[in-house]
Amino acid sequence: MQHQALADSAAIAERLEGLRRQLPVGTRLLAVSKGQPAERIRGAAAAGQRSFAESRLQEALAKQRQLVDLPPLDWHFIGRLQANKVRGVLRAFNTIHSLDSLDLARRLARIAAEEGCAPQVLFQVKLRPDPSKSGFEPGALRQAWPELRALAPLRPVGLMTIAPLGLGPAQLRDLFGDCAALAWDLGLDELSMGMSGDWREAVAAGSTWVRIGAALFGPRC
Repeated sequence: MQHQALADSAAIAERLEGLRRQLPVGTRLLAVSKGQPAERIRGAAAAGQRSFAESRLQEALAKQRQLVDLPPLDWHFIGRLQANKVRGVLRAFNTIHSLDSLDLARRLARIAAEEGCAPQVLFQVKLRPDPSKSGFEPGALRQAWPELRALAPLRPVGLMTIAPLGLGPAQLRDLFGDCAALAWDLGLDELSMGMSGDWREAVAAGSTWVRIGAALFGPRC
């Protein structure tokens, strides 16, 4: 078991270095650790990775308890944020990438004020038809923007999008370019775009966070 853990850590460190070499200045790697054991996170942290993403609150809390001996990690929430999990997510995560409605933003702001925290938030946008994804339509986001940007103590920093399955490279570049243009119009600096299969197209469009899971950790356990 210990031999396997060491082999896993060495492979993760090698893949991490390879990914870092390919990312331009200004683009950071967000290690998507959902479905991965805490020991793989520990291996990535030993290789210098600090930012990790989870999508299920209870799974994330269990890992955070197992990793409490490490220097503080930068935890990002990327899953569908359920209203009844808002308080727990605020307590466990520094940044939320998946704020997808005005009602949820209002709830998040109210509970953040109660908790005395000021989370960074990215608004999830839906730029192409996709029944499996949620998010603000661009027009709805623009309409709600005056209220969203004033919802203290939230700190709006950027946009997040997930590409529908089946898009080719040119279509991906167009989609990510549309997201970047929308962020620019709204005065937002951060772009959470691109995953293991499409991060190169996202980087070409200006992504500042690429969410990498399988390409870093390998298959989920």
